[in-house]
Amino acid sequence: MIVTIVHVEVRPEHVEDFIRATTENHYESVKEPGNLRFDVLRNDAQPNRFLLYEAYENDEKAAAHKLTAHYLKWRERVAPWMASPREGIRHTAIVPDL
Repeated sequence: MIVTIVHVEVRPEHVEDFIRATTENHYESVKEPGNLRFDVLRNDAQPNRFLLYEAYENDEKAAAHKLTAHYLKWRERVAPWMASPREGIRHTAIVPDL
């Protein structure tokens, strides 16, 4: 299982826009073959900071996500709303092992 944890800081005036766009991306992403989870989390202490937890069966499925129309639309749409560049950190699951 491949997990990418994406840290996002959004400009405060675009938080609601970001939530709407990311929710749309979530609903399409969970339909992808090989997607195991796609969680969107908001920081309680800093409500303009988000964490995306994306889990795919393998490298190929994770890479395919980045080629989907909904991801490309999301990436372009949210880019101007970022307070700083998003940071995605890839992880390989130890347990559970799929």
